[in-house]
Amino acid sequence: MSKDGLIQRLREARVVPVVRTGSADHAATAVQWLRGAGIRIFEMTMTIPGAVGLIHRLAQDPDLLIGAGTVFDAATARACLDAGARFIVAPWVDPSLSDPCRQAGAALMLGALTPTEVRAALAAGADVVKVFPASSAGGPGHIKALASVFPGVAFCPTGGVEPGNVAAYLAAGAAFVGMGGALADEKRIAAGDRAAIEAAARAVLPAGAQLGAQSGARS
Repeated sequence: MSKDGLIQRLREARVVPVVRTGSADHAATAVQWLRGAGIRIFEMTMTIPGAVGLIHRLAQDPDLLIGAGTVFDAATARACLDAGARFIVAPWVDPSLSDPCRQAGAALMLGALTPTEVRAALAAGADVVKVFPASSAGGPGHIKALASVFPGVAFCPTGGVEPGNVAAYLAAGAAFVGMGGALADEKRIAAGDRAAIEAAARAVLPAGAQLGAQSGARS
């Protein structure tokens, strides 16, 4: 899949779960449950113990598109890409992440909050600008302001995104959103509350994806 194809798939998904748990087992459970609801794209953060190995295991499934989040340096990016990650995410601007992504044909998302930081992220090779933390910066209104200055830039707001405000972020100009705790709530995972996790996923999925998930569950 080309880089343009990757970004288009992210746009079509609308929501990318940002999985940040205290154990690899909980992260794997989150992926399993969210997949059951129809989600196929996941950002696995480097704060998960054994994250690179987990990415390697998940990336073996051709139906999943796995990315690595909170990537601290180029060496970590290369390890994630070698493990099968197809996109790399950092909540800051780090130009050193560009070369590994370019060589692997992977997409790069760099974090920014202000117009100056957006320019720096684009200059550093970002294919997508991750706006973080989105909610505390002004929410959809902040995205709308940035999009008016940077038409054509793919913005992914993350931080405080909930099922109830996804539509507002997309209407404001976001290409797609990143969602953490609302989809990968570790307390619910630890409690075995699969129904709550799947319900949250279905609340944010496009109608077509929901129908596909239901059809797959019946077959």
